[in-house]
Amino acid sequence: MTHVRRSPEDIAANRARYEEHQRKGLDFAPKALPEASPLPAPEIAADRIIHREVIPGGWYWSTHIRKNEVFRVSLDHGFSTASLVAWSAADTSERLNLPDTVKMQWTTALGKGRVIFSDMGRVMLSVTEDSSGAHDGLMGGSTFASNAAKYGEEKRNTRDNLILLATKAGLDKRDIPSVLALFAPVRVDQDGAFLWKPELLHGHDYVELRAEMDMIVGFSNCPHPLDPDPTYQPNPVTVTRIAAIVPAADDLCRTATAEAVRGFENNTLATM
Repeated sequence: MTHVRRSPEDIAANRARYEEHQRKGLDFAPKALPEASPLPAPEIAADRIIHREVIPGGWYWSTHIRKNEVFRVSLDHGFSTASLVAWSAADTSERLNLPDTVKMQWTTALGKGRVIFSDMGRVMLSVTEDSSGAHDGLMGGSTFASNAAKYGEEKRNTRDNLILLATKAGLDKRDIPSVLALFAPVRVDQDGAFLWKPELLHGHDYVELRAEMDMIVGFSNCPHPLDPDPTYQPNPVTVTRIAAIVPAADDLCRTATAEAVRGFENNTLATM
């Protein structure tokens, strides 16, 4: 394959087109998304709880969730990072797509009011409540190699956990998408370096994600590669599945950006 070098004029023209497209997208978006959800997390009425699972440190869990149901992921036992993956229950070739999620919403800050896209341009999840906004959609989870380099011995890691999880769902490692690392306070500095900013977390944080289609959702509870703690000590993470409520027409996540509006239009078209 021959590489065609672009001229400075071509590069400048491409950048100008990108910035114009970005401006139009941001002009539609709200000037400010809502503040973080209050702490402590409100109690969930007992009759709305479908299931509650406590994932031990180092382990994984998966479940099916139906459209409009919500799951709350909460740090009831202390800090940990929960890595999340998802596939459409109707067609598992459709899966979570974090690169598109970041690009289409012009931000790496995935908090309350944002949505999570699939690789088919549809919305899989809406972030309806979030106490921290400290989630990482860029780096991915831990691996055998990253854990060995950090801890000097074999410890359970997200990559191997997700391979086991996918296998039990009838999938394999080629089907595993990039992960959304919940409660991973990663930010990017002006030089493009990844930073770990623990001050973004408050203790006993939680996030609630509404399913926008029937899905298989999986979690791995292992330390994030950037977590500076030299000791492998992830705490249990609680996942609560909550009964569905149909969202209102003016629901924030459905109307906040032009990209979200188009994503939900794609969801509707897929059911027609």
